[in-house]
Amino acid sequence: MKELIINSQNEKEEIYLIEDGILIEKYLDDKSKRKLEGNIYIGKIQNVIPGLQAAFVNVGENKNAFIHLKDILPKVDVVRNENTLIEKSNISKVVKPGSPVIVEIKRDSYNKKGARASTHINLPGRYIVLLPNSPFITVSQKIEDEAERRRLIEMTKKYVPAGMGAIVRTSAVGKNEENIKKDLENLAKKWEEIIGIEFSNDFPKLIYKGNEIIDKLLLDLVDRDLVKIHVNTEKIKNSICEKLKFLDKEDLVVENDFEEAMIANNVLKQLEVAENRKVWLKSGGFITIDRTEALTAIDVNSAKFVGKKNLEETAVAINEEAAIEIAKQIRLRDIGGIIVIDFIDMNKEQNQKELVYLFSQEIKKDRTKVQIEGFTKLNLLELTRKHIYSE
Repeated sequence: MKELIINSQNEKEEIYLIEDGILIEKYLDDKSKRKLEGNIYIGKIQNVIPGLQAAFVNVGENKNAFIHLKDILPKVDVVRNENTLIEKSNISKVVKPGSPVIVEIKRDSYNKKGARASTHINLPGRYIVLLPNSPFITVSQKIEDEAERRRLIEMTKKYVPAGMGAIVRTSAVGKNEENIKKDLENLAKKWEEIIGIEFSNDFPKLIYKGNEIIDKLLLDLVDRDLVKIHVNTEKIKNSICEKLKFLDKEDLVVENDFEEAMIANNVLKQLEVAENRKVWLKSGGFITIDRTEALTAIDVNSAKFVGKKNLEETAVAINEEAAIEIAKQIRLRDIGGIIVIDFIDMNKEQNQKELVYLFSQEIKKDRTKVQIEGFTKLNLLELTRKHIYSE
């Protein structure tokens, strides 16, 4: 059972996702800060860098956005073919300075780095992500049932517009043909409205503003056991109810009882843990989480725990408990990019395999894409994770 708790004050919204009393995700949406991710622009190629196979796109913001050749060439469903296409292409022959290009911002600017752009547009719907420029259909990797995957692909093929593609979301599992058809029709209409804006000489300019965090959350969660939303004002309650009406989820309970919900779910105490570098385990061990610009390093420490007969058994016990907690903390803190975990060394290869399996099962609870690469020669577990939403 999932619940959302929303605290809206001035230009900021604090949003907490609770599952069975446990805080599993948290977001701060500061509307005073200009966010670009998800926005679609008619941009202008400012300059081309052949040595990097990349270009800079003027989208009318303070900094030009960076775009790589692979984000300009047509996206295909076979990675091997896509890589071959990139190797044989020269960006100087693909785009020219001053030419217009429709791009979506995939990653916001931060520190001294500009935003990352792509011509591969994604328009997320309730059950489908429409790919206007990528004519293939695929299914979320989280849908593992092969029969259901085939069923969803066949339904989607019937209604996806010619020349376009789609990604079928996990929320589509069990849904009927009418659900898929309606979602695709809405997305196709939205895309027509976006590209209906004339290019003329009036570019660069914004032609579509990406959804705010609360809109994305509702779109993602209304079909995933979300049963109640708690807010702090009547104004935000009315706003949420309007959004739910659009999603045909008017029966979802929305209550103006923010403080009561925070106390009932012990959110403040859970937030303290989520903000600490060190997280204690029930056994007496702990993990430390250190985030840098390049990667996030997580270290597992047994501390004073000596509850098993030998060092191998102690390492296994601590590592298993840590794996469950690390999967939770990665999601709660929305840690993206490269993640390296230094588990306590284990001598038996079988124990390593079982630990990776346990961790992979726990990480499946995450709503975003996580790729586990395995243990390195230095016994560090490597993985990558995509941010759910940028803040």
